[in-house]
Amino acid sequence: QVQLVESGGGLVQSGGSLRLSCTAPRNIFRVNAMAWFRQAPGKQRELVASISIDDSPWYDASMRGRVTIARDNVKNTVYLQMNNLKPEDTAVYYCNAVDSNSWGRGTQVTVFS
Repeated sequence: QVQLVESGGGLVQSGGSLRLSCTAPRNIFRVNAMAWFRQAPGKQRELVASISIDDSPWYDASMRGRVTIARDNVKNTVYLQMNNLKPEDTAVYYCNAVDSNSWGRGTQVTVFS
């Protein structure tokens, strides 16, 4: 089973920033678009941002302007920089290798006011 490993979650005050990281096996990372999803308690998992193999990003409207997704093809890592966080951003954030539909276990982000 493909293992994606997320890190960088935590507890942050409203208005703060976090950078999430996700590392994938090289043979998966190099042929997949990568994405970040999130799932808040009682809600469906939703797409936050994605980035294609050739570095084209896409952002959901809920976080556009506050997040930046980037990939490092040497480190096989995708990042999600999140700024001006709000309490409604509280969720478990999951990394996804889009084409192989592989998932990480998630990292908790909690934003308090």
